[in-house]
Amino acid sequence: MIGKCLAEDKEFGIVYFNATDIQTAGCTARILKVIKHYDDGRLDILTHGQRRFLIKEIYDNKAYLEARITYFDDEEQSDSSCQDLADKGIALLKQFTSFLESQAEYDFTEEMDYKSISFLIAGCEGFSHEEKQRFLEMTSTGERLKKSVASLEKIIERMKITAEIHKIIGGNGNIKRVSGPD
Repeated sequence: MIGKCLAEDKEFGIVYFNATDIQTAGCTARILKVIKHYDDGRLDILTHGQRRFLIKEIYDNKAYLEARITYFDDEEQSDSSCQDLADKGIALLKQFTSFLESQAEYDFTEEMDYKSISFLIAGCEGFSHEEKQRFLEMTSTGERLKKSVASLEKIIERMKITAEIHKIIGGNGNIKRVSGPD
């Protein structure tokens, strides 16, 4: 399937499977680049999400699943708070990446619309697969921005606390007795 997508520059669908259920909402992706070829035929690929869809029917007559789908998008958004949320979200993403050992590659210089920013925030490494799925299913850019920004603030607070704890206990393992009131 991936070979055909590469040869014909086609999109393919990605759907979250949580070990028991295939979710009904997914996203098409386009392959931007093959990062690595393995001897057994596997590939590491870099993709870019394109369009969200809902699964109507699944077909399992090939080595991979196919489905009849319908595409969906966000409702029109005229919320003036989106700009403030988008700006705050970008600032939080910059702060978030400063905590990561391997710096994530976010292009903050590219001009993006609110919807793109909302997905950039919602797709960051701090969120679980289930949380990312809920963001994917939302049809309001403003609501996605609001919830992802609020959640990212909490994630960063947790990261700050974790970093502080690592500073405290990250020494050589010897605990020094602190004198205090007896």
